[in-house]
Amino acid sequence: MYEEGKIRAIALGIIRDGDRIFVSEGYDPSKSSYFYRALGGGIDFGETSFAALQREFQEEIQAELKNIRYLGCLENIFTYNGKPGHEIIQLYMCDFVDPKFYQSERFEFWEGERKKTAVWVDINRCKSGELRLVPESVLQYL
Repeated sequence: MYEEGKIRAIALGIIRDGDRIFVSEGYDPSKSSYFYRALGGGIDFGETSFAALQREFQEEIQAELKNIRYLGCLENIFTYNGKPGHEIIQLYMCDFVDPKFYQSERFEFWEGERKKTAVWVDINRCKSGELRLVPESVLQYL
């Protein structure tokens, strides 16, 4: 998780299916608002971002990835639950190996002690600002 005053390196994977993308739903209690983010997570010491992306999808939703393509590096400075955060994001575009992930609208999973939800959302709802995709700079890749 986040350590105050530290920069966190993470790998995120954009999975697109037509006009929709697969994202994790989050809630910021200090802002009373929902947000959406591509799935992925922290890069461990000695691990490549490519390997971290594969591991995170396996740990979180037991999914294998294919067609993994590097998109670029993003920097995200933000506030969550009233506390500052700073991430360096290695961003990838990828696909699911198992077609079942394209057929269900919602997936429940655990991230440590927290129960989370991954959903398919319409890209246009993110581009219009109706749904908040974070970091916002991800929109340029959709």
